[in-house]
This record gives sequence, structure tokens and C-alpha cells, in this order.
Amino acid sequence: MVHRFHLGETYIAVDVCSGSVHVLDELAYEIIGRFEEAGRDEVIAQTTARLGLPSAEAAECYDQVAALKAQGRLFTEDTFAPMAGDLKRRTAGVVKALCLHVAHTCNLNCAYCFASQGKYHGQRAVMPFEVGKQALDFLVAHSGTRHNLEVDFFGGEPLMNFDVVKRLVTYARAIEQEKGKHFRFTLTTNGMLIDDDVIDFANREMHNVVLSLDGRKEIHDRYRVDYAGNGSWDRVVPKFQRLVRARGGKNYYMRGTFTHANPDFLADIRTMLDLGFTELSMEPVVCPQDDPAALTKEDVAIVKQQYEELAFLMLDRWRQGRPFTFYHYMLDLADGPCIYKRISGCGSGTEYMAVTPWGDLYPCHQFVGEEAFRLGDVWRGVENETVRETFAACNVYARPECRDCWARLYCSGGCAANAWHATGSVRGVYAAGCELFRKRMECAIMLQAAMATEGEGKP
Repeated sequence: MVHRFHLGETYIAVDVCSGSVHVLDELAYEIIGRFEEAGRDEVIAQTTARLGLPSAEAAECYDQVAALKAQGRLFTEDTFAPMAGDLKRRTAGVVKALCLHVAHTCNLNCAYCFASQGKYHGQRAVMPFEVGKQALDFLVAHSGTRHNLEVDFFGGEPLMNFDVVKRLVTYARAIEQEKGKHFRFTLTTNGMLIDDDVIDFANREMHNVVLSLDGRKEIHDRYRVDYAGNGSWDRVVPKFQRLVRARGGKNYYMRGTFTHANPDFLADIRTMLDLGFTELSMEPVVCPQDDPAALTKEDVAIVKQQYEELAFLMLDRWRQGRPFTFYHYMLDLADGPCIYKRISGCGSGTEYMAVTPWGDLYPCHQFVGEEAFRLGDVWRGVENETVRETFAACNVYARPECRDCWARLYCSGGCAANAWHATGSVRGVYAAGCELFRKRMECAIMLQAAMATEGEGKP
């Protein structure tokens, strides 16, 4: 399968199964589009008539396309289906990452929060040190030969249990050498409780910090309010700026959510840039379709246009020597994930699990509180093998809708949680999310390809 598209003056063909990306002129773009529909002479005649070019030029281009096909760089057959699930079978029982819900409570009352203001449809709680310690021991015991282990401190708001976060990091560092492991920690915070102690600790121990900011003050303060209904923008932005400056502007993400209130999210990206932030992410809201925050069909069309404009903004700033990163446009076209990772997905429920304050295990943070998906706990391990097998069987070939999708080896079948919320099945397809994902990938590929043709560097 070959996917063709063009953005601005850039014409691109993506060979889905080889991963080859070709930057084209209009002639090659037309010939590739007709290549499998007719014979050589007919394709040349059609293209010559369409573009008004000499037939000899079209013939030369056709032969170049044929050569690329012979080299396995165009129209490559899909031979990956037999591999589907193989990686998960080979690594069965090996866990590499945990999301520690150290606080099922929050000091903000965000209306669109998928976690019900941190409670996850249950009671408010914070994780005791003993539970977190057992979770780290569980991770080490079930990590096999893996050396690098990932731990995310998550909530609610994890800084509401900051003392336990610090004690858990201290414990992990104390056992690294003995166990032959290395922990990489991430902290996700709304910023309300950031102070000098948090900044010093985060910059010393956190591999990455995710900071929640929705962009423009009026947009951020629409949903991200405290329990008195007051917006948080004025309180958190100065703290975020101090933390980022102290980190040297690296290893952090400003993570925003766009909703029905701001499908024009590029304005929020520009606000973050004006505030001095350059490592950015904006995610579509995840909520029921009847929620006032939910994106409408009209919003989706706006968002897709915003993705295009964002890509061109990034290209312009890269040319000016003022690059910034957008999480969803981070692609390595030359040395990306191996094919096993591309077809097997994120590893939720197998390699990656979430841990509640009580030590219960779930496939990921978006399933926490859904009793049917409880896997077990950090003392007895995974007991619900049916759920684990369900997630182990999730791969891009488990979804018939994915088989004809050009972007399938970039999304690996998509998010199981989004599929479940949208369709009631982890093997379902979240159609609106797929539409946005495909657009993001076109923009990301165009951006990377344009920079590659102009010189060294990445956004």
C-alpha cells in the first residue's frame, strides 16, 4: 500500500510496509497514483495528458518508480501479519513500566477530567509508602532482564503526596545497584504545589516532568479551576516558568487539552511559545459525546486545519533557528521503532500497568476504577489472566478496520482505552481519534521530510 498526500508545495508518498517516505515532484506524484491501475503505456499517456509534459519525461519517471518497486521501496507487500502478537508472547510476564497513582485526590476541579477530579469514580486516597515500595519491588521482580525501568508519578495531583514520592525515589535508588536496574522517573503535575523543594527534587531525580497547561489564560481558566471556581493560570504559569528555567529548558512537556472551547488550539500553542515554553503537547479531550467539552464534527475539521498550520509554523521557526517540539510530530523516519513494536502497540496490560493507592493493578491509568479490568495487586501479582490475555492479543491486525489504513504502523492499532470508551471493546476503533491521528501523521511526515531535504536538524 502507498499513501500519497501533499501539504503546501510538498508532495509525498509513504510506502506503508517498507516505511519508505518519498518526497516527489508533481509528475512522480501522478505516476505513483496511477501505477497499479494501468499498464506502462497507458499511465504515461494519462500523465502526459494530465500535466502537459513530454512523454519521454513521463516515461523516465515511470521507470524510476518501477525501479523503486523492484527495490522494495514502493508498493511493498504486507508480510507482518504472522508476527502479530509474537513480541508480547516472547515477553509474557515481563513488566517494564508502572504508573503509580500516588494521589487519588486533586486540588483542582477540572470539569473535563477523565479521572473524576482524581477520584477515579471511587474514594479520595493517597498511596502509603508501603504500597509504593511493594509496587517497586513488584516491578523489579517482574522485569526479567530489563535494565531500565520506568515509573510515572501520577494522580490526581501527585504533589499532594510529595513526601511519599521522595521516599519512593530514595528507596528505588538504594536498590538499583543490588538489583541491576536503573529507574527513570516522570512526574505529572498541575503546578499548584510547585515550590523550590519540588523544583530541586524534580531537576535532580525526574527524567521528565509533564506540566498541565491549556494555553491561553481564558481557555485554561475555563476548565482548570479550584474548588471555589477560580482559574489557576495566574498561579501556575510563573511556577512552570521557574521550573523550566531551572531544568535548562529540557526534559519537560507542557501538556494541554483542547476541547469544544478551543479547537483553534494553535492560539494556545502560540501562547505557550510566548511564555518561553518550547516542549509542547496538546491532546484532544476524552469525554462522552454529550459532554459540553466534547469535540463536534465541525470542531474536528478545524483541528485538522490547525494541525497543518502548526506544521508550517514549526517549519518556519526551524528555518529561523527557533525550533520547538510538538509531541505528536516527533517521528524518526530513519530509525523508528522496530516492526514488532509497530504492530504490537503500547504494551498496556502486559509491559505497562497502573497501580492504585491500594496496590491494585490495572492495564493503564485510563482503566483505573473499572473493576472488570482489575488485573490483580502488587502483592500477589497478576491474577486475572483473562484480562491480561485480552490486552496481549491487542495488535494492529486484531482490528479488521486497521488492515486498510495507511497509518496502521504508526499507531499500532491505537489506544485500547479510547477504543473501549468509544465502542465498548479494547479491540474497537475510535473513529474520530483515527481521523485526527492520520492528519497528525501526514503533518509530521511532511515536516520531517521538508527539513530533511533542506538540511540537518529536527524540530
